[in-house]
Amino acid sequence: MTPPVFRFAPSPNGPLHLGHALSALMNFDMARAHGGRFILRMEDIDTTRCRPEFEAAISEDLAWLGLEWDQPVRRQSDHFDEYKAALAKLDARHLTFPAFESRAELARMVGDRDVRERWPRDPDGVPVYPGAARQMREEERRARIAQGEPYAIRLDIGKAMEWSGPLRWTETGAGPSGETGDVIADPAAWGDVIVGRKETPTSYHLSVVLDDAIQGVTHVVRGQDLFWSTSVHRLLQALLDLPAPVYHHHALVLDADGRKLSKSTQATGLRELRAKGATPADIRRLVRLPA
Repeated sequence: MTPPVFRFAPSPNGPLHLGHALSALMNFDMARAHGGRFILRMEDIDTTRCRPEFEAAISEDLAWLGLEWDQPVRRQSDHFDEYKAALAKLDARHLTFPAFESRAELARMVGDRDVRERWPRDPDGVPVYPGAARQMREEERRARIAQGEPYAIRLDIGKAMEWSGPLRWTETGAGPSGETGDVIADPAAWGDVIVGRKETPTSYHLSVVLDDAIQGVTHVVRGQDLFWSTSVHRLLQALLDLPAPVYHHHALVLDADGRKLSKSTQATGLRELRAKGATPADIRRLVRLPA
């Protein structure tokens, strides 16, 4: 029987904080409890913000916590050709389209619509795509691309859901409102999500599902802030004929004001806590895990 595979996949664009420690430790502990493997992946598709020194610091912090992981470490920036091939598969099924609006144009469009009635927001509170690029004539698309205009590659959510049919996932943790067990996916809540850009042939959503499949990840353990993103991930898995892992979403480590931690939160940075004399056992206690 193939052992289960768990992964920790940070973005090397800053130092780790307690929230990262909780996720990494849970994945490592669950891998050991299930007799499985623990792997580390660097989600570095943002090549302008992700830097080698951050990756080195992440590895050092995880080793200090007592974690060991399989080698080699997968870096997304080494696999753009694989993501490009996945985009081509979606395009061949006529499920994607280029959208040329800038962020400022999209904000203005949403503002105009909000005057009449509040424009729909996705589960993260971001306005869903308000443009009409999916109806653009193919000749105009080709001309604008040939002129070098920047664009985002969006998934036509309506067509994609017709292709996939209803989707569910197995949840062994819990969502923000206690959702667990057999969860119904709701990709439509996200609108026409971005799956790539002119300069980068992928997005977080696309690369994460492809990486999990390529690396044989069987259990995805991550924070509740990504719970409803699983709807998009299940959709992409169905469209690309990829297996669906078991998902386990855990509660977040929050700051004193009840907000999600960020990499700029000095008080909860692992490097800062180490400098103040914290031990790995202290970190486990702070994130409420057994020593």
